[in-house]
Amino acid sequence: MRIAVTGSIATDHLMTFPGRIADQLLADRIDHVSLSFLVDTLEIRDGGVGANIAYGLARLDHRPLLVGAVGTDFGQYGQRLSALGVDTSGVHVSRTRHTARFLCTTDPDGNQIASFHPGAMTEAADIDLVDVVRRGGGADLVLVGADDPAAMLRHTRACRAHRIPFAADPSRQLARLDAPRIRELVEGADHLFTNEYEHALLLAKTGWSRSDVLRRVGVWITTLGEKGSRVERADEPTLDIPAVATPGAADPTGVGDAFRAGYLAALAAGEDTTRCAQSGSALAARALSRTGTQTYTTSAAHLRALTTAAYGPATPPGGDTA
Repeated sequence: MRIAVTGSIATDHLMTFPGRIADQLLADRIDHVSLSFLVDTLEIRDGGVGANIAYGLARLDHRPLLVGAVGTDFGQYGQRLSALGVDTSGVHVSRTRHTARFLCTTDPDGNQIASFHPGAMTEAADIDLVDVVRRGGGADLVLVGADDPAAMLRHTRACRAHRIPFAADPSRQLARLDAPRIRELVEGADHLFTNEYEHALLLAKTGWSRSDVLRRVGVWITTLGEKGSRVERADEPTLDIPAVATPGAADPTGVGDAFRAGYLAALAAGEDTTRCAQSGSALAARALSRTGTQTYTTSAAHLRALTTAAYGPATPPGGDTA
C-alpha cells in the first residue's frame, strides 16, 4: 500500500517549564491572562504533523509521499527526509515565505501551551493533489492532516472526486474550522483520527452525535494519552486498546503523529484494526521516550517485536477483525 501524507511541515521550538502550567492560571483572572514562563530547556527540531507521520512511515520501511508547503530554508530538512526514504517530490517550495514554526512549552505533567506560525503553509492550497500523486507513482490512501484549511478541503474534495480512499486527521485545525468545513472533511473518510479533546470538540462543533459520525466514516480512532486508544465502527463493539508503558517519558510532542504512522503501517501490512491500534501505541511509546518528533529510530521488524512484547502475538486470520 502506497500512502500519501498531506499536512504541515515545520520547525519545532520545544521548551520545558519545571512548574505546573495549571498552577499559573488563576480562576478569577482567566479572562485576562498575562504570563511568561522561564523555561529550562530549548530544543530546535524538525517537525510538522505531515512530516512527522511521513518520517514514522519511512522508519517502518515505507516510501510515503509527503505533500505540503515549505520555504527555501527547507533544504537540509528535506535532504534528511529524502535520505530516510520520504518522497518529497510533492513538497511545494515558497519563494517568499519561511517554513512554518511551532513553539511549544511543556510542563512535567505533559500539559502544553503552543503557538503556530503557518508561514509557507499558507501556500499549500495551491497544490494539485491529484497531479502530485500521479507524478509520484500513485497512492492507495491519502492522510489529510492538519494544514492550511483551504488545502485540507481541496485535498479532501480531490480524494472524493477521484475515488481515492482518505483518512481525515484535522487535529489542531478543529479549533479554527467551522461546522460545515469540519463536516466536509470528515464525510466519507475511510479513517478518522482525533485525540480525546478533539473527539469532543468535533461533536460539539458539528452538532453530530457519535452515531452520526460513525455512519459517515469507516473507522474512528481516538487516542487517549496514557489511557491508550479507542477504536469505533458503526454497529460494532468499541475496542479499548491500552497504552504501552513508557518509563522516563521525555516529550509528548509528536506522539500522536507516531501513533498514526504505526497504525497506518500495520494497516498497509493487512493487519486487523486491533493490531493496527496496538502498533500505533507501540510506536507512540517509542516516540515518547525521545525529545523531538523525528528523533526515534525503529524498523518494521523492530515495531513488530515491540508490539508483540507489549500485547502478545497478532490475532490469526479469521479472528477479531473489528
